[in-house]
Amino acid sequence: MIPAQTQTPLPDIIGDLLGFGTEMGPGETFIASFIGAALVGTLMLTMTALAGPWAKRKITAAFTDRYAVNRIGPAGLLIIVADAVRLLSKELIVPEGVDRPAWDLAPIVIASSALLGFAVIPMGNGIHLADPEAGLVYVFAVASIASVGLVMAGYASNNKFSMLGGLRAVAQNLAYEIPLVLIAASVVLFAGSLQMSEIVAAQTETLVSLGGVAIPSWYVFVNPFAFVLFMVANLMEVGRNPFDIPEAPTEIVAGYQTEYSSAYFVLIYLGEFIHIFLGGAIIATLFLGGPAGPVLPGILWFIIKIWAVFLFTQWARSALPRLRIDQLIEVGWKGMLVLALANLVLTAVIVGVIA
Repeated sequence: MIPAQTQTPLPDIIGDLLGFGTEMGPGETFIASFIGAALVGTLMLTMTALAGPWAKRKITAAFTDRYAVNRIGPAGLLIIVADAVRLLSKELIVPEGVDRPAWDLAPIVIASSALLGFAVIPMGNGIHLADPEAGLVYVFAVASIASVGLVMAGYASNNKFSMLGGLRAVAQNLAYEIPLVLIAASVVLFAGSLQMSEIVAAQTETLVSLGGVAIPSWYVFVNPFAFVLFMVANLMEVGRNPFDIPEAPTEIVAGYQTEYSSAYFVLIYLGEFIHIFLGGAIIATLFLGGPAGPVLPGILWFIIKIWAVFLFTQWARSALPRLRIDQLIEVGWKGMLVLALANLVLTAVIVGVIA
């Protein structure tokens, strides 16, 4: 058995450290929750800063047999600082004719929607901000807000390429969101709960023992078909090849982000990578036992798992050609939706027989 780590909400731990006692008042709860959210947000932003300017280049170079950044600092790590200074020091250019309120808000919506999803993800070792009964519904709801940001950016930019990118984002969202939810519903049938901590707890038993090695009942082993489908749908969710249709640089320049520069471009760029990590966190929670793992602390296992998903997305980006928008819609509606429904029905039959 590979146990999950005990999940004590992070605000409660912070409240104890600050001496607020077991029963915190509204003000104390707000302070502890704010500090907890700042810590989780800092962790995710630090990982994103490492992934975007540095890890992405290193991984892509390894896959494509090229040199990556290696001259700015040890192993090129100071490219993170160099890119931050370079991008944030650029002039923010506002094109003529933009819908200014929507244009200004779009980068904030894209970045913040992904960060909000981490509020209910159990990361192990007490790093868990909240645990509502409908936690899985909340995660999918806030993650899908990013698509609204893409549409806002595309519409408000007063640019035909941006508008096309926004429309593609809508078409892509309709193609993958329903299969994604249906696949997650099959996990809910096994776990019997929408609560993220309960889904993790349901994966703590031993599925089978082979040669003295205990195989945990992670849903990647219980239902590998659903795991594969979810990984494909997640590529659609985060816009990685072969599904990077909304930005498609060789077709529509950069799609919804064509007219953005300086700090606004940084927010969109951060939002893209935070979204990839959120997708990895959801996959780790639903299929890989969350923070469960031997020897190492739960938070380290959690980070390893979401970086493994990130590695897969970068492999897809380097290895797979982009589909056309009509091909993507066909994959979504004629392929993923049918397979997700079949998986859901099969899971319901299996759960019914076991029960």
